[in-house]
Amino acid sequence: MVYSTLKNIPELQQIESIIKWSDKAHLSSKVLCHVPCEDELLPVYALTLGNLADNVPCITYVAGIHGLERIGTQVVITFLEGLLERLAWDQATADLLQKVRIHILPLVNPVGMYNNTRSNGQGVDLMRNAPVDSQEKTIWLGGGHRISPLLPWYRGKAGEPMQPEAQALCDFVIREVFPAPLSMVLDCHSGFGYRNQIWFPYARSRIQPIRHIKEVYYLRKLFMHTYPHQEYLFEPQSRHYLVHGDLWDFLYLQAIEQDRLFLPLTLEMGSWRWVRKNPLQLRQLLGLYHPIKPHRLRRVLRSHFILLDFLLHATLSYKNWLDKSQSPEMEELALALWYEQ
Repeated sequence: MVYSTLKNIPELQQIESIIKWSDKAHLSSKVLCHVPCEDELLPVYALTLGNLADNVPCITYVAGIHGLERIGTQVVITFLEGLLERLAWDQATADLLQKVRIHILPLVNPVGMYNNTRSNGQGVDLMRNAPVDSQEKTIWLGGGHRISPLLPWYRGKAGEPMQPEAQALCDFVIREVFPAPLSMVLDCHSGFGYRNQIWFPYARSRIQPIRHIKEVYYLRKLFMHTYPHQEYLFEPQSRHYLVHGDLWDFLYLQAIEQDRLFLPLTLEMGSWRWVRKNPLQLRQLLGLYHPIKPHRLRRVLRSHFILLDFLLHATLSYKNWLDKSQSPEMEELALALWYEQ
């Protein structure tokens, strides 16, 4: 179904075109919820490739939680299109998808993208909306607040259910992702600093490491050794700032309660470098979060392929490295790297 408001959301048009024209034997899709936008309803889609059995590993790519950060949605759509193109001729990709499941939630906040806002249609920042609080002091406003939806980083009213988009995302992950023997998530954002950064929980504590710190440290080691010339900074989100209501903290805690091996990562694309190279793009709000120049946009779309592809193969091949990550030395090295202070 095509909605009249889609003319203002080309990314949603692109998603629906992929769904319409892709081979249904390879790609399935479902609408997780609809959210009101003016006089219309906009869908939140989940697209799935690969083996649907619960006993295969699973990776999920998420984007568009913040409506202003269009580049995240464009990165995961580009990655999906590449996979679908390869399925037409590449036997290795077809074989890979027999052994792993890929979920893609490319646009979690379509109303925010339509409105060109960080928040959803109710003024709620979805990344501050989960029912979990920081254990330590957060920065004022930016760490999440309940003052007013007119201010950025609004969490929503205390005691109210999560927003439909956030609830749909969490329900999907718990239902479709948690059953896998190992599952990873990469949530794509932009707008923080000059460097591309990979973050992992917690966003609620600087002093408490996650239970799977050994696995995350070993995954980082694999990435750095496989791609020694990349420039990602890989560390806990808490080294930068703490927040209330982080969705991945909430889901990670849920996974711990269910004894699931679930590793959520966040990609923060360093949008300040785009501004530094093209200060004139600050004349529009989108310019703070998105590469405006066409050549720079193309460079960003291809530059993160190595990360998305690495995580796919690390998920597929988890049995080859998971045991090695269990050495006590891995935990000592992780704590020394990230928590010794």
